[in-house]
Amino acid sequence: MGGIFSKYPGFGKVVRRAIDIVLPPRCLSCGEPVATVGQLCGPCWTGAEFISEPYCRCCGLPLDYDVGPGAVCGECARRAPAFHQARSALRYEGTGRSLVLALKHGDRTETVPALAAWMVRTAGDLIEKGDLVVPVPLHRRRLFDRRFNQSALLAAEIGKLTGTEVGARTLVRRRPTPPQKGLSRQARFRNLQGAISVRDSDRARIVDRRAVLVDDVMTTGATAENCARTLLRAGCREVNVLTVTRVVRQDAGVI
Repeated sequence: MGGIFSKYPGFGKVVRRAIDIVLPPRCLSCGEPVATVGQLCGPCWTGAEFISEPYCRCCGLPLDYDVGPGAVCGECARRAPAFHQARSALRYEGTGRSLVLALKHGDRTETVPALAAWMVRTAGDLIEKGDLVVPVPLHRRRLFDRRFNQSALLAAEIGKLTGTEVGARTLVRRRPTPPQKGLSRQARFRNLQGAISVRDSDRARIVDRRAVLVDDVMTTGATAENCARTLLRAGCREVNVLTVTRVVRQDAGVI
């Protein structure tokens, strides 16, 4: 079929048009009809709070006002994270929250190309400087229940879009951990203690390389911090973090 499309480009357009008539494109979030595959409808687009400057130069937390290019939030000023920088495409609110939950718990894997494209647009030079895209791992029990790792799907799509190498199994979750939801920052760190490591077969692969750690949501940063420390101890030169969404607390402050 691919040969027919390449030999007769017009034929492919006819087929796609016929498919759109029978199965019209739907909004990625609510399912309402839209003009093009991979789009949001008007109301869902309005409810999608994309993160833009000003934000903390370190963790990417949106700031209420611009105090210059070097501004960091209060949390990063008090304790610099192990990762170099983090960026997120959307706030974990409204449409952003709906999209992440639909992917993670609703098997809406068709949203991955759009989410990954938004992440790449947000990442800027984090991707350009990166040597290896690494997803946050799931334990095999969770993977069996869910049937896929949403972070691995996003990482694979980012690799495809940017041509960056993907270490799909570089990090491994050695033991199952209780869900992080509802835990304090300190409890999240304790929950992950010793749970994540670098796969032995990938250790040589990451030495002196810049890794881009990919996840669906950043809440307190505990998972990103744990994974970054693990990669750095194993020899990574630098770790940056890229997520679809992040929880935005209003008490972080700015320095």
